[in-house]
Amino acid sequence: MTLLPWVAIFAAAGAAWTHTMRPAVFPLLLVGYGLAIAEGRIAGDAWGAIALLAAAGYAVTRPSRPVHIAGHVLFVLLAAALALHLVAGFDNALVIDAQRITPDALPFSMYLNLDKPLIGFWLLLAWGGLRLSTSARACARGAAIGGTLAALLCLSAAVAMGMIDWAPKWPHNAWLWLINNALLVVFVEEALFRGYVQGSLERWLAGRPLGPAIAILIAALLFGLAHAGGGWQWVVLATLAGLGYGVSYRAGGLQAAMLAHLGVNLLHYGAFTYPMRAL
Repeated sequence: MTLLPWVAIFAAAGAAWTHTMRPAVFPLLLVGYGLAIAEGRIAGDAWGAIALLAAAGYAVTRPSRPVHIAGHVLFVLLAAALALHLVAGFDNALVIDAQRITPDALPFSMYLNLDKPLIGFWLLLAWGGLRLSTSARACARGAAIGGTLAALLCLSAAVAMGMIDWAPKWPHNAWLWLINNALLVVFVEEALFRGYVQGSLERWLAGRPLGPAIAILIAALLFGLAHAGGGWQWVVLATLAGLGYGVSYRAGGLQAAMLAHLGVNLLHYGAFTYPMRAL
């Protein structure tokens, strides 16, 4: 088995960043998942999850309100299962195995996933409700403002709680971590929590007092709860970071939120204990 499927999947995620390359997303995705199928990395229940995602995508385009709502409910359930790796049949590649990046850090493992990226690609291709950046200036401004806010809130709180310390480094396999984070991790998480959750709430609360602020807060809280597996500290830190990413999305669209998220992750990885101290 090779990592060729992820080369095409990475390329598909990268193509999503710009309007000119976006038509290439679906063909590249077909190539990536086609290679994964050829290598035997997709089997069993994974086929059912993919079929249900297709059904949800069809349902959300229907004019019938009950069918439309059912499609969204189905997607949310599938997204939770895929994000938590509860669907059997996806053979994700373990590329970093229990590496202790600094002596005081907990061991870190990283997979290249086939299941979780489907969430982001479904939102981009099937739902079509993501607010993508249309202005490079607004995108950069939103990323800078929200990313700075997220870094100040999240990383300072992590230091105060004794979870991380100053630890500048750049491990030999950092390039793989960076590619995976830039093209899959932040894409999926921001498409789901900012694009889908926050964006939908903004539309629903349009015209109401503090509507945008409420949307940012709820999306940030849900983003925090998604990190509950790491303990209450990670819930707090992810919620704080989510507030900053929400500001970025509001100011500059999806790519701004992705850049802000990537910037905070990169600062955490390269300059502080990663993922956290062995308490």
